[in-house]
Amino acid sequence: MTQKINYGIDAPKVIRNLLAIGFVLLLASLLLPALLPPVTPFLHTSVLPTAIILIVCGLLMYSYAKYGKMKHRDRMLNSHQWNGNEQVLDVGTGLGLLMIGAAKKLTTGKSTGIDIFNKYDLSGNTIQQTRMNAGLENVSDKTEILTENILKTSFATNSFDVILSNLCLHNLYKKEEREQACIEINRILKPGGKAIISDFKNINQYKNTFEVMGMEVRKVGTYYFDTFPPLTIISATKKIN
Repeated sequence: MTQKINYGIDAPKVIRNLLAIGFVLLLASLLLPALLPPVTPFLHTSVLPTAIILIVCGLLMYSYAKYGKMKHRDRMLNSHQWNGNEQVLDVGTGLGLLMIGAAKKLTTGKSTGIDIFNKYDLSGNTIQQTRMNAGLENVSDKTEILTENILKTSFATNSFDVILSNLCLHNLYKKEEREQACIEINRILKPGGKAIISDFKNINQYKNTFEVMGMEVRKVGTYYFDTFPPLTIISATKKIN
């Protein structure tokens, strides 16, 4: 079987549901007026616009998953001045897009990716495919992939120069868990190190949590034209005591 690089489709079931419900509503708004003339105004003023919105959202999410996330990955990576010797962690690495992108910036450093590998969040999300992607991108020697949860990792305090995460922390549904994730990121980040976090919601919570811990935080974005849902980046630097 031919091996292929595969960075997956983000939130595949969400995209499927948006498109499926949208097309059902679209068909209903087009076909039912002939069968039930009294409901025609409701179908045209409520059901049809809803159908169009759902379909457009599904297509925009798919477009981001196929193309936009490559540009957003580069945007995140370019927000750091790379030396090549960094120890990097990608939180919620999935199929390794950020981890591998960071590894290509390294010479003597190493890029580590952690995930719980939930296929609901990303299609084909397996550690085996992530390892295959690293091999196909020729960075296996500069990467390590682990099954770990950011709420409590096995890493020593002050382990990483750069910590990356895109569309991950919002999957922690409890506010306390998201706060704990930020605390853990701060713990394993070296003094002077930088956390670059991208998400479409809870950005202010991440920002406030990092600031309470004394980190210097910069907010960039939101990017409406090439990400969907629109993503915002925060860059949090751990102060040197």
